[in-house]
Amino acid sequence: MLVGMAAAQIAGAADFDAAARLQTAQIVEGQITAGRVPGAVVLIGDATHVLYRQAFGQRATTPDPEPMTLSTEFDLASLTKVIATTTAIMQLAEAGRIDLDAPVAQYWPAFAANGKDAVTVRELLAHTSGLLPDLPARPLHPDREGVLNAIAAQRLRSAPGERVIYSDLNFVVLGELVERITHRPLDAYCQAHIFGPLGMRDTLFVPDAGRVARSAPTLANKAGIRRGRVHDPTAEWMGGVSGNAGLFSTADDLARFAQMMLNEGRAGALQILRPASIAALTSAASPLATAPWRGLGWDLAAPFASNHDRLPPIGIIGHTGYTGTGLWIDRVTRQFIVILTNRVYPDDSGDARPLRAQLLALLASRAPPASVAQIGRLLPSTLPALRAADRLPTSAGPVQTGIDVLEAQQFASLAGKRVGLITNRSGFDAEGRRTIDVLAQAPGVTLAALFSPEHGLNIDMDERVGDTLDTATGLTVHSLYGAARRFPAGSLSGLDALIFDIQDAGVRFFTYETTLGYALEAAAARHIPLFVLDRPDPLGAQRFGGPVLDSRHESFTGYFPAPLQPGMTVGELASLFNRNKHTGADLRVVPMQGYRRAMTFADTGLGWVPLSPNLRTQLQLDLYPDVGLLEGANLSVGRGTPHPFEWIGAPWINATRLAHALNALDVGAHFEPLDFVPTESTWHGQLCHGVSIARNPVPERRPVASLGLALLATLHALYPDAFDLAATRASIGSQTVWQAIRDGAAPDAAQALDAAALERFARLRQESLHY
Repeated sequence: MLVGMAAAQIAGAADFDAAARLQTAQIVEGQITAGRVPGAVVLIGDATHVLYRQAFGQRATTPDPEPMTLSTEFDLASLTKVIATTTAIMQLAEAGRIDLDAPVAQYWPAFAANGKDAVTVRELLAHTSGLLPDLPARPLHPDREGVLNAIAAQRLRSAPGERVIYSDLNFVVLGELVERITHRPLDAYCQAHIFGPLGMRDTLFVPDAGRVARSAPTLANKAGIRRGRVHDPTAEWMGGVSGNAGLFSTADDLARFAQMMLNEGRAGALQILRPASIAALTSAASPLATAPWRGLGWDLAAPFASNHDRLPPIGIIGHTGYTGTGLWIDRVTRQFIVILTNRVYPDDSGDARPLRAQLLALLASRAPPASVAQIGRLLPSTLPALRAADRLPTSAGPVQTGIDVLEAQQFASLAGKRVGLITNRSGFDAEGRRTIDVLAQAPGVTLAALFSPEHGLNIDMDERVGDTLDTATGLTVHSLYGAARRFPAGSLSGLDALIFDIQDAGVRFFTYETTLGYALEAAAARHIPLFVLDRPDPLGAQRFGGPVLDSRHESFTGYFPAPLQPGMTVGELASLFNRNKHTGADLRVVPMQGYRRAMTFADTGLGWVPLSPNLRTQLQLDLYPDVGLLEGANLSVGRGTPHPFEWIGAPWINATRLAHALNALDVGAHFEPLDFVPTESTWHGQLCHGVSIARNPVPERRPVASLGLALLATLHALYPDAFDLAATRASIGSQTVWQAIRDGAAPDAAQALDAAALERFARLRQESLHY
């Protein structure tokens, strides 16, 4: 059971420190000031304690202002689905009174009409029944019987089990099943078996006068202020008691429910749900081929960990309500958060989503990174979903990469050789098989050593990586991004060849290019050939440009004096490096088939995997060369958010002012002001103000880096004292261009100063093109 609130706050105070409390207040008060919510109650806890509990703002403004209080009753809206209905169905399943895999029509025969006879109870819970989201029209008789008759008359939008269609109708039906099986109204059953045993004294479907008086109103219109009366029309037609909506509750009561879920279904001496049921709720119940997944009743999300946005969406069960309510329960970190607002008051124009996103990110930023392996160990029932998330994609386009060509040649060039492979998760063939596994099984080839670049073999690390073990082959994976970044002494002993198969990002400061250069040097020193299995420039190899790295300023983020975008495939880069750095390696590029220079990655038909933990989509990759120029400075480039390189911000930025200044420029992009909390990297755990960046739908043939240099120039002009322009010197690469920006030159004028260096590179580049 939930311990006394006062005692719990004292016990948990050390776990939610003053800085976190201040950030929470800034986040909530900022959303109230922006007019997105009138007020909120936030409660954070773990399995045994409440760590934070605070009310903000107002719950009503007319006719008389009312402050938001901790005891405010909220219309939970769709939280009803998981607090009441899902819990009731799982209890009945435990008791053998309902079979989740039985047809719904077994319990309600009329439901089978119009092709719904195969729909199962489990499919209702997982929103995979195929039912419409809601009734298409007001029932002829807007009452309980009229709603049920209208649902029975519906046809399915898709085949049962085929896909997720979030539907209120699923849970109206589930509420009806509870009543038919128990012969008790849904509210009476839930009071006797869930709310009463948990001590949820303020949780009920139809509030009494006292609770109505302290409830948060939803709408204020000509009919007056709606408060204490369900907002959802379907639930209202059902008399206020429905499986999809109608429940009212408080933050304290929801904390009791969350702690029961974190304690394997136990509340004191009472077992509300069995551990197996809790595990089932956390597991993916929707088709694994399509993300995001849904559990039984609940939404699924990654745990509250600093790398939350880089993990598969499983570990947290959560749900929101239309009125502005939400509950998230993390079974990995054993924490929960309740966020209650009446964002629909007074005119249904509020928005609780930014508040939720920022508070969830704040909680995640306070935890260390989690791994997929940890999630699997703690929650074994999630393993099927985790394995599905780990599958590599197949390719279905015109391009064959170097590994596909090597397979087609039956590995003739590697016959009889002991080889070492430099690769990561981006190295796979058209069938979705790792290059590691392809070579390990290749006839006449002995795979004897493995090496991985920055971010590790699985591209899931954003820090130094030690040596690991590849369980499929039993080989040690030597890290080339650990204490040293070159090949460890003795690691190439006994090898007849090195093979490089990594998808590059097509950007000068992406370190896979340096690892390629180091591989050339290592192969030359050992007098063994380096086979580069070619892959495309994902940004398009026809276009190149941007500031050129100054000669003699090479580093791990700049192996060669190249422009920001070299416009070359990985095989072409190897040729460029080998020829112009006079490495003397025996370089053997296995070229792609069907590739043309003008192709972007989307044109190739190749399967996509994230190229780094923060280059997860092709949209992010498209912005990376420009936004990456800001790396190192004292602002967030979106690392630790769902949108790395699509968002930038810092606590000292005025978001509206920055968006206005950038939108006044002609840089082929649109900027929207936003607030966010990064969970990792610069300003992690702190509220940042900034902009989202979206390329214009019709691409313009603007110079490479024009957007990035415009960002630098604008930030420097608006915030000359706050923005650390000096920290961008290395990523810009060119002292001339950087100094021009520092001195106030326009971006185009600054870039023009590098024209001679770019022309020199163009001549070198032409000598190494293969396509």
